[in-house]
Amino acid sequence: MTVAHTRTHPETLAPEALGPVTPEEAGLLKKLDLARLPRHIAVIMDGNGRWAQKRHLPRVAGHRAGTQSARTTIETCARLHVEALTLYAFSVENWRRPKAEIEFLMQLLRDYLRKEMPLIQKNNIRMRFLGRPEELPAAVQKDTREATAETARNTGMVLSIALNYGGRAEIVDAMNAILSERNGNAGAQAVTEELLARHLYTAELPDPDLLIRTSGEMRVSNFLLWQIAYAEILVTETLWPDFNRARLLEALLDFQKRERRYGGIDSERGAAAR
Repeated sequence: MTVAHTRTHPETLAPEALGPVTPEEAGLLKKLDLARLPRHIAVIMDGNGRWAQKRHLPRVAGHRAGTQSARTTIETCARLHVEALTLYAFSVENWRRPKAEIEFLMQLLRDYLRKEMPLIQKNNIRMRFLGRPEELPAAVQKDTREATAETARNTGMVLSIALNYGGRAEIVDAMNAILSERNGNAGAQAVTEELLARHLYTAELPDPDLLIRTSGEMRVSNFLLWQIAYAEILVTETLWPDFNRARLLEALLDFQKRERRYGGIDSERGAAAR
């Protein structure tokens, strides 16, 4: 897939780059190879409701607490010079939730964009929104358009928020876009993986190297179905509001221990087999 811009990871990280760190975080950072970080991290932010239930709080309290985990993850990834971060905020299936909860989530998003925009700008982050925007409330559409425009010239990490998103819907939308372009041209060439990828919501982004899912559920929940074909998947029992910087650094270290072969074999094993 074509990438809009490529940035290299620094060999070392200035001690102050992440701000104050705990002893646990400092120990994890020492083990981290900054030259081998994922280019694109995708996160299924799950467990807000269970977090609230364990504390005998309403579900909305879990959603509100989860915004701090989002803030920490976004800022940490940006300061580590990760190229792209995609957060699964609201799926096409989430419209089945109670109306009051949906309204709260939409307002929470609007409040988050307003409050966090200074941090987004400070960290040179470019924002995108993936999904079907025309089905969102008009005020949310306006806020997402403004956030995209305000950060369009930033050159740091690309932060994509999957909002009213579904992996199957994305593939359907891509195919419909291709058909619309062809406008009944029977002589057009066959659809290829490359052609379809250029029409996905994530066009110009690298495919995710690492997919993190919190709360322990062993499923991908209709998220980036095309793009995660070769992503490393890490499922943690940690609920999203408890997913702090140390847990993120642990996920990055786990990623660096894995051997990525994309369906092939590494040279050493290949030589041994001969």
